[in-house]
Amino acid sequence: MKITRRRTLAVGLSLAAAATAGLSAPAFGQGAYPARPVTIVVAYPAGGDTDALARMFAEKLQERLGQPVLVDNRPGASGVIGSAYVSKAAPDGYTLLLAPNTFAIAQFVLKTSGSSSYDVLGGFAPIIEADTLPMFLVASSASPYKSVKEVVEASKKTELAYATPGSGSPMHILGEMANKATGARLMHVPYRGVAPAINDVLGGQVPLTYITLGPVAPHLPGGKLRLLAVASKARSPLAPDVPTFAELGYQGLDVQGFHGLFAPKGTPAEVVNLLNRHMNEIVQLPDIKPRMNTWGAIPTGGTPAQLQATVADTYNRFGQLIKEFGITAE
Repeated sequence: MKITRRRTLAVGLSLAAAATAGLSAPAFGQGAYPARPVTIVVAYPAGGDTDALARMFAEKLQERLGQPVLVDNRPGASGVIGSAYVSKAAPDGYTLLLAPNTFAIAQFVLKTSGSSSYDVLGGFAPIIEADTLPMFLVASSASPYKSVKEVVEASKKTELAYATPGSGSPMHILGEMANKATGARLMHVPYRGVAPAINDVLGGQVPLTYITLGPVAPHLPGGKLRLLAVASKARSPLAPDVPTFAELGYQGLDVQGFHGLFAPKGTPAEVVNLLNRHMNEIVQLPDIKPRMNTWGAIPTGGTPAQLQATVADTYNRFGQLIKEFGITAE
């Protein structure tokens, strides 16, 4: 009788301990993630390259995760509104952010605070650096300029301007860096987005622009636009005939865009690592690289730590340049 009671008590304690362990262990460790739809927030309007990338990644992630992956556009304040929203979301892996490199610098330009702000370096769990986007100096065919040297010399004799998608954009920062490095005297003309900037360069209203390759690629074969230089350490595989600024004798002009996938701070490592693994596989798919190249993007991949390092470098380096050049949003 005593033995039976002891055995019953032991079995009961074992079951209770197992139940308690089941309650305290993260559901992610039991393979329950994802148990419902996942949302990728894009802090910009539908139709841009970030939105297009997010929808492509959502399609591929959905196939792997076995749950719907939705894209939620939350535009405003140069991406700050959507980024802040994700930083305050539950850290459960169901709300993610796909952001370009403006994510790291927008607040320097806008000087946000309070509920509309976020902690760039400490407020997110980095997942993967999805791509890099080389930036080019591009001339309109309506202009006579066929080299950086011609642009620099002409800018000292007459008033020249360059277009960008907006004040405080990476393209604007590159333009001011290039002025300093080359001695050019180009005036900045900000637009509200890529499309209007490119339209005015095509129309000859502004002779030059600093931009990524995707928006201008359709206009290169017909000669409407010309690539003069790329702002990277090495020539871009997307335009191997275009020299780097360094090759032309102008140093320090290494400015590339990127897109990173982030989750809120505190998201379980199991979830981050799962998403990182899937994304590394996705960016290497044979049908993905050509699609990304169309938008001027080069698939990157890597570890969460690599994305964190890229963000930190962008935040520190560009933050200092924004202060140095006195750049603010208009």
